[in-house]
Amino acid sequence: MARPPFVFTNLCTRQNVNCPIRNLSIAGTNSGVEGEVVAQNPNRSSSENHQIEQQNFVEIAKDVCKVIRTRPRWEQTLLSDFPTVNFTDPRFYTEVLKAQQNALLSLRFHYWLSSQNGFSRDQFSDEVIFSRLVQAKAASAAKCFRQNMNFVLQPSCLEAYIQCLCENGLIEDALNVFTELGGVGHCPSLRIWNSALSHSIRAGRTDIVWKLYEDMTESGVVADVDTIGHLIQAFCMENNVPKGHQLLRQVLEAGHAPSSVTFNKLIYESCKNRDYFRLSSLLHSMLATNCSVDIFTYQHVIQGLCETGKRCEAFRIFNDLKNRGYAPDMVMYTTMINGLCKMKLLGDARKLWFEMIQKGFNPNEYTYCALIHGYLTTNHLREAESLYKQMCDKGYGETTVTYNTMIHGLCLYGRVDEAHNLFNKMAEKGVARDVVTYNSLIQGFCKNGKVTEGLQFLYELFKQGLQPSPASYTVLIEKLCEIGRVLEAKSLWNDMQDRGVKPAASTHDSIILGLIKQGYVTEGLDWLSSMTKNRLRPRRKTFEKLIYHLSQAELLDDSLSILDYMLRLGHVVKEKIFCSLVNKLCKDNSHHIEMQMGYIV
Repeated sequence: MARPPFVFTNLCTRQNVNCPIRNLSIAGTNSGVEGEVVAQNPNRSSSENHQIEQQNFVEIAKDVCKVIRTRPRWEQTLLSDFPTVNFTDPRFYTEVLKAQQNALLSLRFHYWLSSQNGFSRDQFSDEVIFSRLVQAKAASAAKCFRQNMNFVLQPSCLEAYIQCLCENGLIEDALNVFTELGGVGHCPSLRIWNSALSHSIRAGRTDIVWKLYEDMTESGVVADVDTIGHLIQAFCMENNVPKGHQLLRQVLEAGHAPSSVTFNKLIYESCKNRDYFRLSSLLHSMLATNCSVDIFTYQHVIQGLCETGKRCEAFRIFNDLKNRGYAPDMVMYTTMINGLCKMKLLGDARKLWFEMIQKGFNPNEYTYCALIHGYLTTNHLREAESLYKQMCDKGYGETTVTYNTMIHGLCLYGRVDEAHNLFNKMAEKGVARDVVTYNSLIQGFCKNGKVTEGLQFLYELFKQGLQPSPASYTVLIEKLCEIGRVLEAKSLWNDMQDRGVKPAASTHDSIILGLIKQGYVTEGLDWLSSMTKNRLRPRRKTFEKLIYHLSQAELLDDSLSILDYMLRLGHVVKEKIFCSLVNKLCKDNSHHIEMQMGYIV
């Protein structure tokens, strides 16, 4: 009896899989193709068998994907779960890739399958996995897969790869792909160039911006207004703002207007450089070109003006903003309240405070701290304490910022014991103390004549592992020099150097005055020489003390040299300094009186 063309077997007998077992067939040797899934009824037509076969592939591929998706170590059991499935069949592999939506799991399946005997890669499957990884923004995995597999990609796929690399911050790799495309004579679209320029700006890589723009122009791609906007931002990042303004002017003269992002970048840099003429010009240009002057533009302007001391101008623009129908947000209200408090315009700050609340904005800890600081700096201690209590009642009081605000204000008016109590309360509440906390207490105790306590706070700052700032030392050195403890002041100076803290210029002055007061005039002159070498400008008081002590020590030539240096620096010399020197010269009966007087005049 003739053997039938197909031998029916159980294709898929699985273990521990929550789905029904299917009895499917695998083609026998007569078929010539091992592992072909067919229907179990030989009476069906060839097309019907093919459809059922394909459907079986799809269903089993879904089951395999479910196992891959739900079982952590599926590589160890997959063959035993599906003992009769030929995983190396390219058609089945393709169905698994279609059914698997997770790109990284597809990659994991590919690597597992590559370890099986009889598996043969193909270009189509490689491109499918690579494209999936690119679509999933898995740039590192796509890069690694491509390097390991070493296959050729279509230009359109490489353009998508460039986008993926840029979005993941791999700008240099994207630049290499641009070079690769140029090598095969393909020029990416302007959209891809602009995308790469944009992400290079975000990554802070202006060097790549200029390289991309150079390659772009050499490829014959014509820049558009977005391209120019990216170049303007690159100029700003390199602190070459005039070039950015020049490029903007050329674009505007050509009848185009860049995005508000470009304008905002120029506005921010103009504020930072205190170029208020250009700032005003930029705002007018935005309005003239119908560019969206949104709330963020105004926020940049107001914040920049407040940070650079132009708070009156910021307040004018803030009111103009409201007159134009814009609604300031919480950040802008807080910025403006803080600016008004620094100008000691408490009335205007309070008006904005209540206006903000009426608009539905509840003050946060930064808004509270801004107004509290305003009260403290204008000696409204009762109001500051009342507002602080209100802030604590609303749950904003237990932070480093809020404690620092009150400690600084109390120290400002000599209430150091109350400030110290708050300092101790921070530890009880588990609130972190930072260098600002310690600096406020150091300055407060020193200004109240309690230098020893100030030193203790500095040593505690060290124990906490905090990095001191120049302010941590400045007032201590100044007070130690005033009370004659110059050696301790010099020891603190050396400690600053060892810790890499750059001293403030006034610290040099304090040590010079301390040395002179103790009679170490020559050493004081050496410190002055050190200041000049470091291009630091001594204070007038330092010069006056030096001249006085030098003249008292009969070092008149040195006194006149210091006077000459003082005049060259542009300091105004008091009349009594001249009189004192003239009298000293006269009393010493110097034969150089006339010459020296002509020198002074």
